[in-house]
Amino acid sequence: MKTLIIGPSWVGDMVMSQSLYKRLKDHHPDALIDVLAPAWCKPILERMPEVNRAIEMPVGHGQFSLSERWNLGKSLREEQYDHAYVLPNSAKSALIPLFAKVPYRTGWKGEMRYGLLNDLRPDRRVFQFMVERYVALAHNKDTMLSEAMIDDIPHPSLNVDETNQLSCLKRFNISKNLPIVGLCPGAEFGPAKRWPEQHYAYVAKQLITEGNQVCLFGGPKDKSVTEGIVNALSEQQRAMCFNLAGETSLVDAVDLLAACHTVFSNDSGLMHVAAAVNANIVAIYGSSSPKYTPPLSTKVRIVNTDINCRPCFKRECPLGHLDCLNKLSPQQVLSSYYDLTSTLSVEKQ
Repeated sequence: MKTLIIGPSWVGDMVMSQSLYKRLKDHHPDALIDVLAPAWCKPILERMPEVNRAIEMPVGHGQFSLSERWNLGKSLREEQYDHAYVLPNSAKSALIPLFAKVPYRTGWKGEMRYGLLNDLRPDRRVFQFMVERYVALAHNKDTMLSEAMIDDIPHPSLNVDETNQLSCLKRFNISKNLPIVGLCPGAEFGPAKRWPEQHYAYVAKQLITEGNQVCLFGGPKDKSVTEGIVNALSEQQRAMCFNLAGETSLVDAVDLLAACHTVFSNDSGLMHVAAAVNANIVAIYGSSSPKYTPPLSTKVRIVNTDINCRPCFKRECPLGHLDCLNKLSPQQVLSSYYDLTSTLSVEKQ
């Protein structure tokens, strides 16, 4: 069976989509799965053993570009795909499988997709979690409610390149013989997901005092945040802190996150990557909710405040106070970390 997946555009969503590919492989072990996705997701897809080929989406996120979609769909006809799964909810995302003449096209009911999809699932809201909505598409309509529940879903698991990992550690002068903790203080979505940098700095100081090296992860846009954390440290502490924001490729970040025994992260793509490389996770939620996109791992502690205005799912605080994040203390976050590590230590024994 040859399968075409129209993948999501965000890194975290792409990581979670691996659960669908795993379920499809359970059903059809010899299936060839190709995934159409933005270029920035290609390094993630290349670390998924279930994916045969990552196809670069030539149209920018949010752009319609009918002619480009037509040309791409027409070029994919020679692949003779048997089935397509469309993960985004937009009408335009369903055009390429139609143009590629894929006979079976599955996806959730979205904006005017009648005719574009011929296996249209009526209401994705019957599932609480995004990953359930992805995996449900691998099942027929009659069985998906019982077979796509989160407790039975395979977790994402990205391959780690140990040779590249060692090369990256050497490049940044990070010791492989001392414990490493990762901090992911950015969030592409917006400030309503970002725990304050001074709180992250408090956590970094404590972790360094306890003998850990601290790696700060993020993209170029997170550089000012990570620099603020570094500047809050003493000169001696800075020697144990490595600001990697904007300095690594995504594939390097995958391998370096795998070198961390624990990762503290906002609700972000890197949080899902860290979970998929088997790091312990302390997940910090502000405007979003772990009841929708939790890190898919058994080694997790989720931390959030219980104020009545969250989750609002806004990019910026509509009330202007960001209390969902500002009132979440470093001590509370560290307490969750100590609880997680002690629990896992007992389980290991």
